[in-house]
Amino acid sequence: MNPFQQFLTDVKRGFRKGEDIMTADQVYRHSIFDRDYNVQARKGYEGRAKVGFTDRTGRRIGKGQKYNVAAMKNPAEFIGAYGARVTTDILSDGTRQFYWRYNHPLAIGQKIVEQAVPQLGDVKSPLQRALITGAVGAPTAASLGIFDVTNPGELFRPKGYAQAYAAKGSPDRRQTAEPGMELFDRFFLGRRGRPLKYETAKKDIPSLTPERYGKAMRSQYQDRGVLGMGLLKGTTENIEGYPEIRVVGFPVGLQAAGATAGGIAGLKTAVNKNLLTNRGSRSQRYKAAGITLAGALGGAATGKTLNMAIAGANRPSYLTTSEYTQGK
Repeated sequence: MNPFQQFLTDVKRGFRKGEDIMTADQVYRHSIFDRDYNVQARKGYEGRAKVGFTDRTGRRIGKGQKYNVAAMKNPAEFIGAYGARVTTDILSDGTRQFYWRYNHPLAIGQKIVEQAVPQLGDVKSPLQRALITGAVGAPTAASLGIFDVTNPGELFRPKGYAQAYAAKGSPDRRQTAEPGMELFDRFFLGRRGRPLKYETAKKDIPSLTPERYGKAMRSQYQDRGVLGMGLLKGTTENIEGYPEIRVVGFPVGLQAAGATAGGIAGLKTAVNKNLLTNRGSRSQRYKAAGITLAGALGGAATGKTLNMAIAGANRPSYLTTSEYTQGK
């Protein structure tokens, strides 16, 4: 085995060992900044398994049974162990929960998914559970309008919205002066930014009219929403012409709602196929994630189609030249 193959083998082994540590330990949040996990990866895990599960060797571990995971033998295994942690953290919002637990649509949506499909609790591996719930969360996040996956050149800036860290006095706020902070705001804090001025926004959205822009601005800055506190409000026509609800300032549209609903439907299909039982295999978990992802993508596509239909119906129609001439 050449050195590169050995490196990959060690990374994979470390990844599986990291998954076993998280499964046995069952902490509430799986953050990459957890000191205990760092110690467990460097020095090994020793304790009693908090749940019953099957580890990487195929051995069945009973709840309360003494269980050990050896320390990572080399840097490659350590990288693999943290790869497992990073994956779990991102897909379960482990670190972000410190900031936005129940004050962001994705956190609320995650709770809705857990309540709608309680069988997720039978998946004892935090990594496998994160992969399955992430199959709902990723399409939902991409559908919220906080970032635009088709616009990597401008760090995924959504259409019609300014960069948060554009250069001071810049005439075009579609360019940022601080890429790192821009990405942090967009992907960690989940902020969309402020709307561009009309002339610039129209370059992003050719169908934008002064009437729609004015309506969107009134909804953004003047509407106080439910109970007059601005915490929950909505509009039938946002800057792109789509209906939108804002929860504590964060947008939720039909596409995101469709992704969540479709993902839940996919999860229920996985439950009916017995893919989420507490003794399910790794391959069954991957299959469940695939079914869930297909449902979420289908729901997002349905929501987007509805958005386009509503936007088309709301778009003003103008007389053709011949109709205008005949009417004179």
